[in-house]
Amino acid sequence: MENMINLFVQQENGERLKLEAPTDMGLSVMEVLKAHELEVQAMCGGMAICATCHVEVLESGELPEQSEDEAYMLESLPHAVAGSRLSCQLRVSPELDGLVVRIMPEA
Repeated sequence: MENMINLFVQQENGERLKLEAPTDMGLSVMEVLKAHELEVQAMCGGMAICATCHVEVLESGELPEQSEDEAYMLESLPHAVAGSRLSCQLRVSPELDGLVVRIMPEA
């Protein structure tokens, strides 16, 4: 379907759950994850001030640069890794087609 991309969420058992996401609605990856009822708290609603939508990017094309707010929040997480991003700060776009993430635990 036109204006749709595929995102994948790697599960604990290694399987990848395929999610379709529209590119023409201005959604964030966090909103797509929540719409599919995945375990993402996103307590601040996408403001980049709580880090409860933390994901590890396992595979991607070109990702947008981190904002200062996102970088600050990620630096404060004791379990952040090299591929850490806040899913609320990743806007669904054609460049994200094929993105593979793992939802990170909160602690």
